[in-house]
Amino acid sequence: MDKVEKYRQLIKQILSEHAYVSIDADTVKPQLIFDLENDHYQLSFVGWEGDKRVFGPIMHFDIIQGKIWIQYNGTEELIAERLVELGVPPSDIVIGFYSPFKRQFTPYAVE
Repeated sequence: MDKVEKYRQLIKQILSEHAYVSIDADTVKPQLIFDLENDHYQLSFVGWEGDKRVFGPIMHFDIIQGKIWIQYNGTEELIAERLVELGVPPSDIVIGFYSPFKRQFTPYAVE
């Protein structure tokens, strides 16, 4: 399996694990969005809690030029550390929600 395909599988695994954690599955549904053609991956929740609308992303990843970009992480899990534990080198992880200036101070790639 090539590197990018491995990264796709790891991202799908992480998003799928988070899809059914702490939600009321009767009224709020997880939506796993896997755009394999453009390498965009997202988990969102959609539904209603009583009379309150629930809609929003929980996590969003992209694969850009062979690197995993963490575009959004609305969980408490340290996703970059989890990716390293799963075998992704820090040089292939970009914290996309940090500014390029701030990224230089992390152990991960700048871009």
